[in-house]
Amino acid sequence: MRLTLFDLDHTLLPLDSDYAWGQFTVKLGWRDEADFGRANDRFYQAYKDGTLDIHEYVRFATDAVRERGMAVAQAAHERFMAEVIRPAMTEQARALVRAHQAAGDTVVIVTATNEFVTRPIARAFGVDELIAIDLATGPDGAITGDIRGIPSFRQGKVLRVEQWLADRGLRWSDLQHTTFYSDSPNDLPLLEKVHEPVATNPDERLSAVARERGWRILQLFE
Repeated sequence: MRLTLFDLDHTLLPLDSDYAWGQFTVKLGWRDEADFGRANDRFYQAYKDGTLDIHEYVRFATDAVRERGMAVAQAAHERFMAEVIRPAMTEQARALVRAHQAAGDTVVIVTATNEFVTRPIARAFGVDELIAIDLATGPDGAITGDIRGIPSFRQGKVLRVEQWLADRGLRWSDLQHTTFYSDSPNDLPLLEKVHEPVATNPDERLSAVARERGWRILQLFE
């Protein structure tokens, strides 16, 4: 197997889908704009700084879905896809995914954003395999705000990919070639694990690491 892994936010998308979904719930009137904005900005800055408490953030990020119920939230997400996500999906990003698929690679999106937000986005890119934050559910099937299993965040991305491989009877050593595209230094554990790390639309910190280590740098949206 040749395995190609993609981060999602600011890698394949020129935006953060979790942040954008939060802003969309404000637009729908589900959240107070000022209060939500302050909290959302605080979490987003913590993510960029590498200090995010992923469990606290997921509880915050799923508040609106839990309060409105899954049926209402899914209908809103369809609007979110049409109004926010699909217009942001560039041909350059679509073409990159298609090129790896055409080459016979197995393509997986590996993201620290939760599965409710990202599953439809992965499908829109034509990617069936998604590793995202899995959401715990209660006896009634409603999401609880907790994370199920290992969160696909920082070192957790490596562990989740290993789980994904193990489910298929594979290990890293069985793979002919592995590639990972990411914009974030939060993803250094997985970037360091693959054969071909690609710093994609990287921030200053990841750019510096990539230059020092001789990694390819890709500016996908220029």
